[in-house]
Amino acid sequence: MINVEIKKIALQDLDALQKISKETFQESFAAENTAENMAKYVEEGFSAEKLGKEIMESNSAFYVVTVGKELLGYLKINLGNAQTELKEVDGLEIERIYVLRAQQGKGIGNLLFEKAMAIAKENKLRYIWLGVWEKNTGAIEFYKQKGMEIFDSHVFRLGEEEQLDYLMRLPLRLSD
Repeated sequence: MINVEIKKIALQDLDALQKISKETFQESFAAENTAENMAKYVEEGFSAEKLGKEIMESNSAFYVVTVGKELLGYLKINLGNAQTELKEVDGLEIERIYVLRAQQGKGIGNLLFEKAMAIAKENKLRYIWLGVWEKNTGAIEFYKQKGMEIFDSHVFRLGEEEQLDYLMRLPLRLSD
């Protein structure tokens, strides 16, 4: 891949983040969910107000992969009390890794995963973890290939529907 860049985004990047967030979420989940539930989730979950607060959260960070000015995918991580579930000081949550469908299979997801790993190791954390929809078999296999294992589950609300997410974790060795 030529001229790929990963950069941390700031509030001035809100419009671009909102656009890629909506697009990648729709691409990933629209076929398996009702239009009403998708619309409700996308409207609420990726509103400018909500994303703006998430960008400004000091224990969260968004990173985008770009080629030139084109956004190909993004990563959202959470530390400490910004984590959605565990909120443990020795863990890092990967809340989102999304890549545009046309760019999948080109190593972008790997780059984003490795970015999260590097941040966890820089912060001397003991593990990374994430939640992934039980029906997202491609993502589950990707994370298993990375060494992650399912350790629990939780309910994820998409519009009016409750869905099951697997929680996956990867212990880290600080000597790596």
